[in-house]
Amino acid sequence: MTNYLEVSNLSKAFKNFELRDISFSLPKGYIMGLIGPNGSGKTTTIKLILNIMKRESGEIKIMGMDNRIDENTVKSNLGVVFDSNCYCDDWTVAQTEKSVSAFYKNWDKSRFSSLLSRFHIETKKKVKELSKGMQMKLMLACAFSYDAKLLILDEPTSGLDPVSRDELLSILSEYIEDGEHSVLFSTHITGDLERAADYITYINGGELFYSGSKDDFVNMFCIVKGGREELSAELNKKAVGIRKFSTGFEALVKTEDLKLFSHFNIEPAKIEDIVVFTNTKGESYE
Repeated sequence: MTNYLEVSNLSKAFKNFELRDISFSLPKGYIMGLIGPNGSGKTTTIKLILNIMKRESGEIKIMGMDNRIDENTVKSNLGVVFDSNCYCDDWTVAQTEKSVSAFYKNWDKSRFSSLLSRFHIETKKKVKELSKGMQMKLMLACAFSYDAKLLILDEPTSGLDPVSRDELLSILSEYIEDGEHSVLFSTHITGDLERAADYITYINGGELFYSGSKDDFVNMFCIVKGGREELSAELNKKAVGIRKFSTGFEALVKTEDLKLFSHFNIEPAKIEDIVVFTNTKGESYE
């Protein structure tokens, strides 16, 4: 098996939003960043993958199994971490283990204990007494203790301090080192993906903009800068997005078109630049 997650032609309609024909695959042993502006469809996609929400069309396979037909087996191989605590606030850490471990035949008590020690989490502490970063580590400790092969995280670094974010990214990188685990990582903090992700799936307005290698994604575009007087019809036509200032402009241009604008100041594009400019329609900042 080469892919731990395969999403094909996934669609879901709401009153004021529609997710349309989303397709991507995540190979085993890699981290994929799921990105897009707020309201783009990231969380909807994750809920459909987890079968929390029913899809209208399309197919989702996790480790080769249909996420609905083989739901119990699929979820025994899934670890899920949301941006907020999903355990009972009044449970102690020990009670959390007792409750969660009951669902997994392959629960490794010694591994859970070892992870708590590594993460400096006390078993007598109540969940609500843990910081957000510690709650995140508790969710990871649970997922790792039944050897979840695919880890799905929805905005896990939101609200974390830089030290906690850095530690989480290190944990995820270590998690996939053996080539037998994968991570789908939804986030709006694109700097985290610059460091950790191997693949990027970008959903914008309910539609798939890109899915593939992170390096290929950022290499597709460059930032072109110049004075307002240098703006031309050709640049306006070729630019994916433009931001205009009183002193000049910045434009996102496909790398294949750079030969047309070689006289401008050109800089590499970052993931954040691509997301911002693909949602910018010639805004002016006078």
